[in-house]
Amino acid sequence: MIQSSIRAMADMLRSKQISVAELCSIYFDRAQAFNEQTGALLSINDDISPQELIQAEQALSNDSHLLAGVPLAHKDLFCTQGVTTTCGSNMLANFVPPYDATVVAQLKNQGMITVAKANMDEFAMGSSNEHSAFGPVKNPWDLSRVPGGSSGGSAAAVAARMVPVATATDTGGSIRQPAAFCGITGVKPSYGRVSRYGMVAFASSLDQGGVMASSADDCGLVLSAMTGHDAMDSTSHPDAAWQWQAPQGDELKGMKVGIISDWIDGLQDEAIKNSTLEAIETLKTQGAELVEVDLPHAHLAVAAYYVIAPAECSSNLSRFDGVRYGHRSASAVDLEQMYINSRSEGFGEEVQKRIMLGTWALSSGYYDAYYLKAQKIRRLISQDFQKAFQQVDVIAAPVSPEVAFKLGEKSDGVSMYQADVFTIPASLAGLPCLSMPIAPAHGLPVGLQLIGRYFGEQDILGLAHQFQQATQWHQAMPEAYL
Repeated sequence: MIQSSIRAMADMLRSKQISVAELCSIYFDRAQAFNEQTGALLSINDDISPQELIQAEQALSNDSHLLAGVPLAHKDLFCTQGVTTTCGSNMLANFVPPYDATVVAQLKNQGMITVAKANMDEFAMGSSNEHSAFGPVKNPWDLSRVPGGSSGGSAAAVAARMVPVATATDTGGSIRQPAAFCGITGVKPSYGRVSRYGMVAFASSLDQGGVMASSADDCGLVLSAMTGHDAMDSTSHPDAAWQWQAPQGDELKGMKVGIISDWIDGLQDEAIKNSTLEAIETLKTQGAELVEVDLPHAHLAVAAYYVIAPAECSSNLSRFDGVRYGHRSASAVDLEQMYINSRSEGFGEEVQKRIMLGTWALSSGYYDAYYLKAQKIRRLISQDFQKAFQQVDVIAAPVSPEVAFKLGEKSDGVSMYQADVFTIPASLAGLPCLSMPIAPAHGLPVGLQLIGRYFGEQDILGLAHQFQQATQWHQAMPEAYL
């Protein structure tokens, strides 16, 4: 069962081979069994209401509700009514939202069952999931290594099949990098495709909700249900609704796939380079036409991102002041001290660092020199992608220059930031992108990134689906969790 696709689960549920309660129980038991060693989940719902199960069973009669009865985990920055939403932070350790995020409500309306909330880097700031106030997440493939971040809990939970699918978010690579490190498929849609209402903000012009699962087809099915215009989100696109259609036969034959030679040639790890080249060759044998493209300003992306994202973080997190909601210090003697103590006690080191960096970048005398210049670089990168997509349909690229690294290995922070070199450019441009598993390196998972035109989710997921019809890397699981 744990290796079954969502379509297979749907067939079994509809044919009464298994009930919704029985299916949820399988994953609930796995979550209970494996969570202590991985730290992937912050809360497990062991009390699914009879009404929710009945609604899911009723939804099974609706042919359009293919997801009915399928269990999932939500990254713990999606507000869930009546269920603690912490963002991996002491600041929100006891926050219980009075409403559901739009994404949560949409999937609930499809009959999906929330069985857990997934651990994450605090306020989605990190690339290793070591920055959670509730402990790090460990990679199921090697518990001494990180799962990637900030959606590391979602990735680890799916990799260990504690859930078949999980929501996640991506600001600069937080879906793609952990998906690559954990050997699963993860997709970040175009900016504006998925509502951000009820998704606690890190960097509002970059954050986008997405999904992680074992296969591109599973991701496509769940992502379809998450899309659509939302009047509650001012950044939601009017034409955001989209329906995934799994490609049939060789309809993707002749697709032009862009290759950025500088990125591949620059890989220092020969095993990752060979795995990447092998995957691209597989796309070619399936009928893809390989075309060289250039992104001349992409090397500036990391520097621009780490000005823009902290600046927006500084603004967004100013609301957590100990007055309205969130942690309030008990040791303050006056208002100013309450602000200082509450934020110092509530926020972890990485979040504090980014708030300070962002506040500095926005301050008088530095705004033009840093923030404004970073936004100009962002525009140049976006224009580079536009030119590239005049020649190709999809761009294939590495996800990470390395496999999952050891816990504590990148405590300096800067080297971890530099590891986002391949994921940040598409984020700055607001483009859809995914990571899919390819041949491993050093016995650990490796991912290939596919980047599409704006609103080109069908192209990247279609190409990934075709690749996965010819390979089995997406079916691999850590032996300890079989």
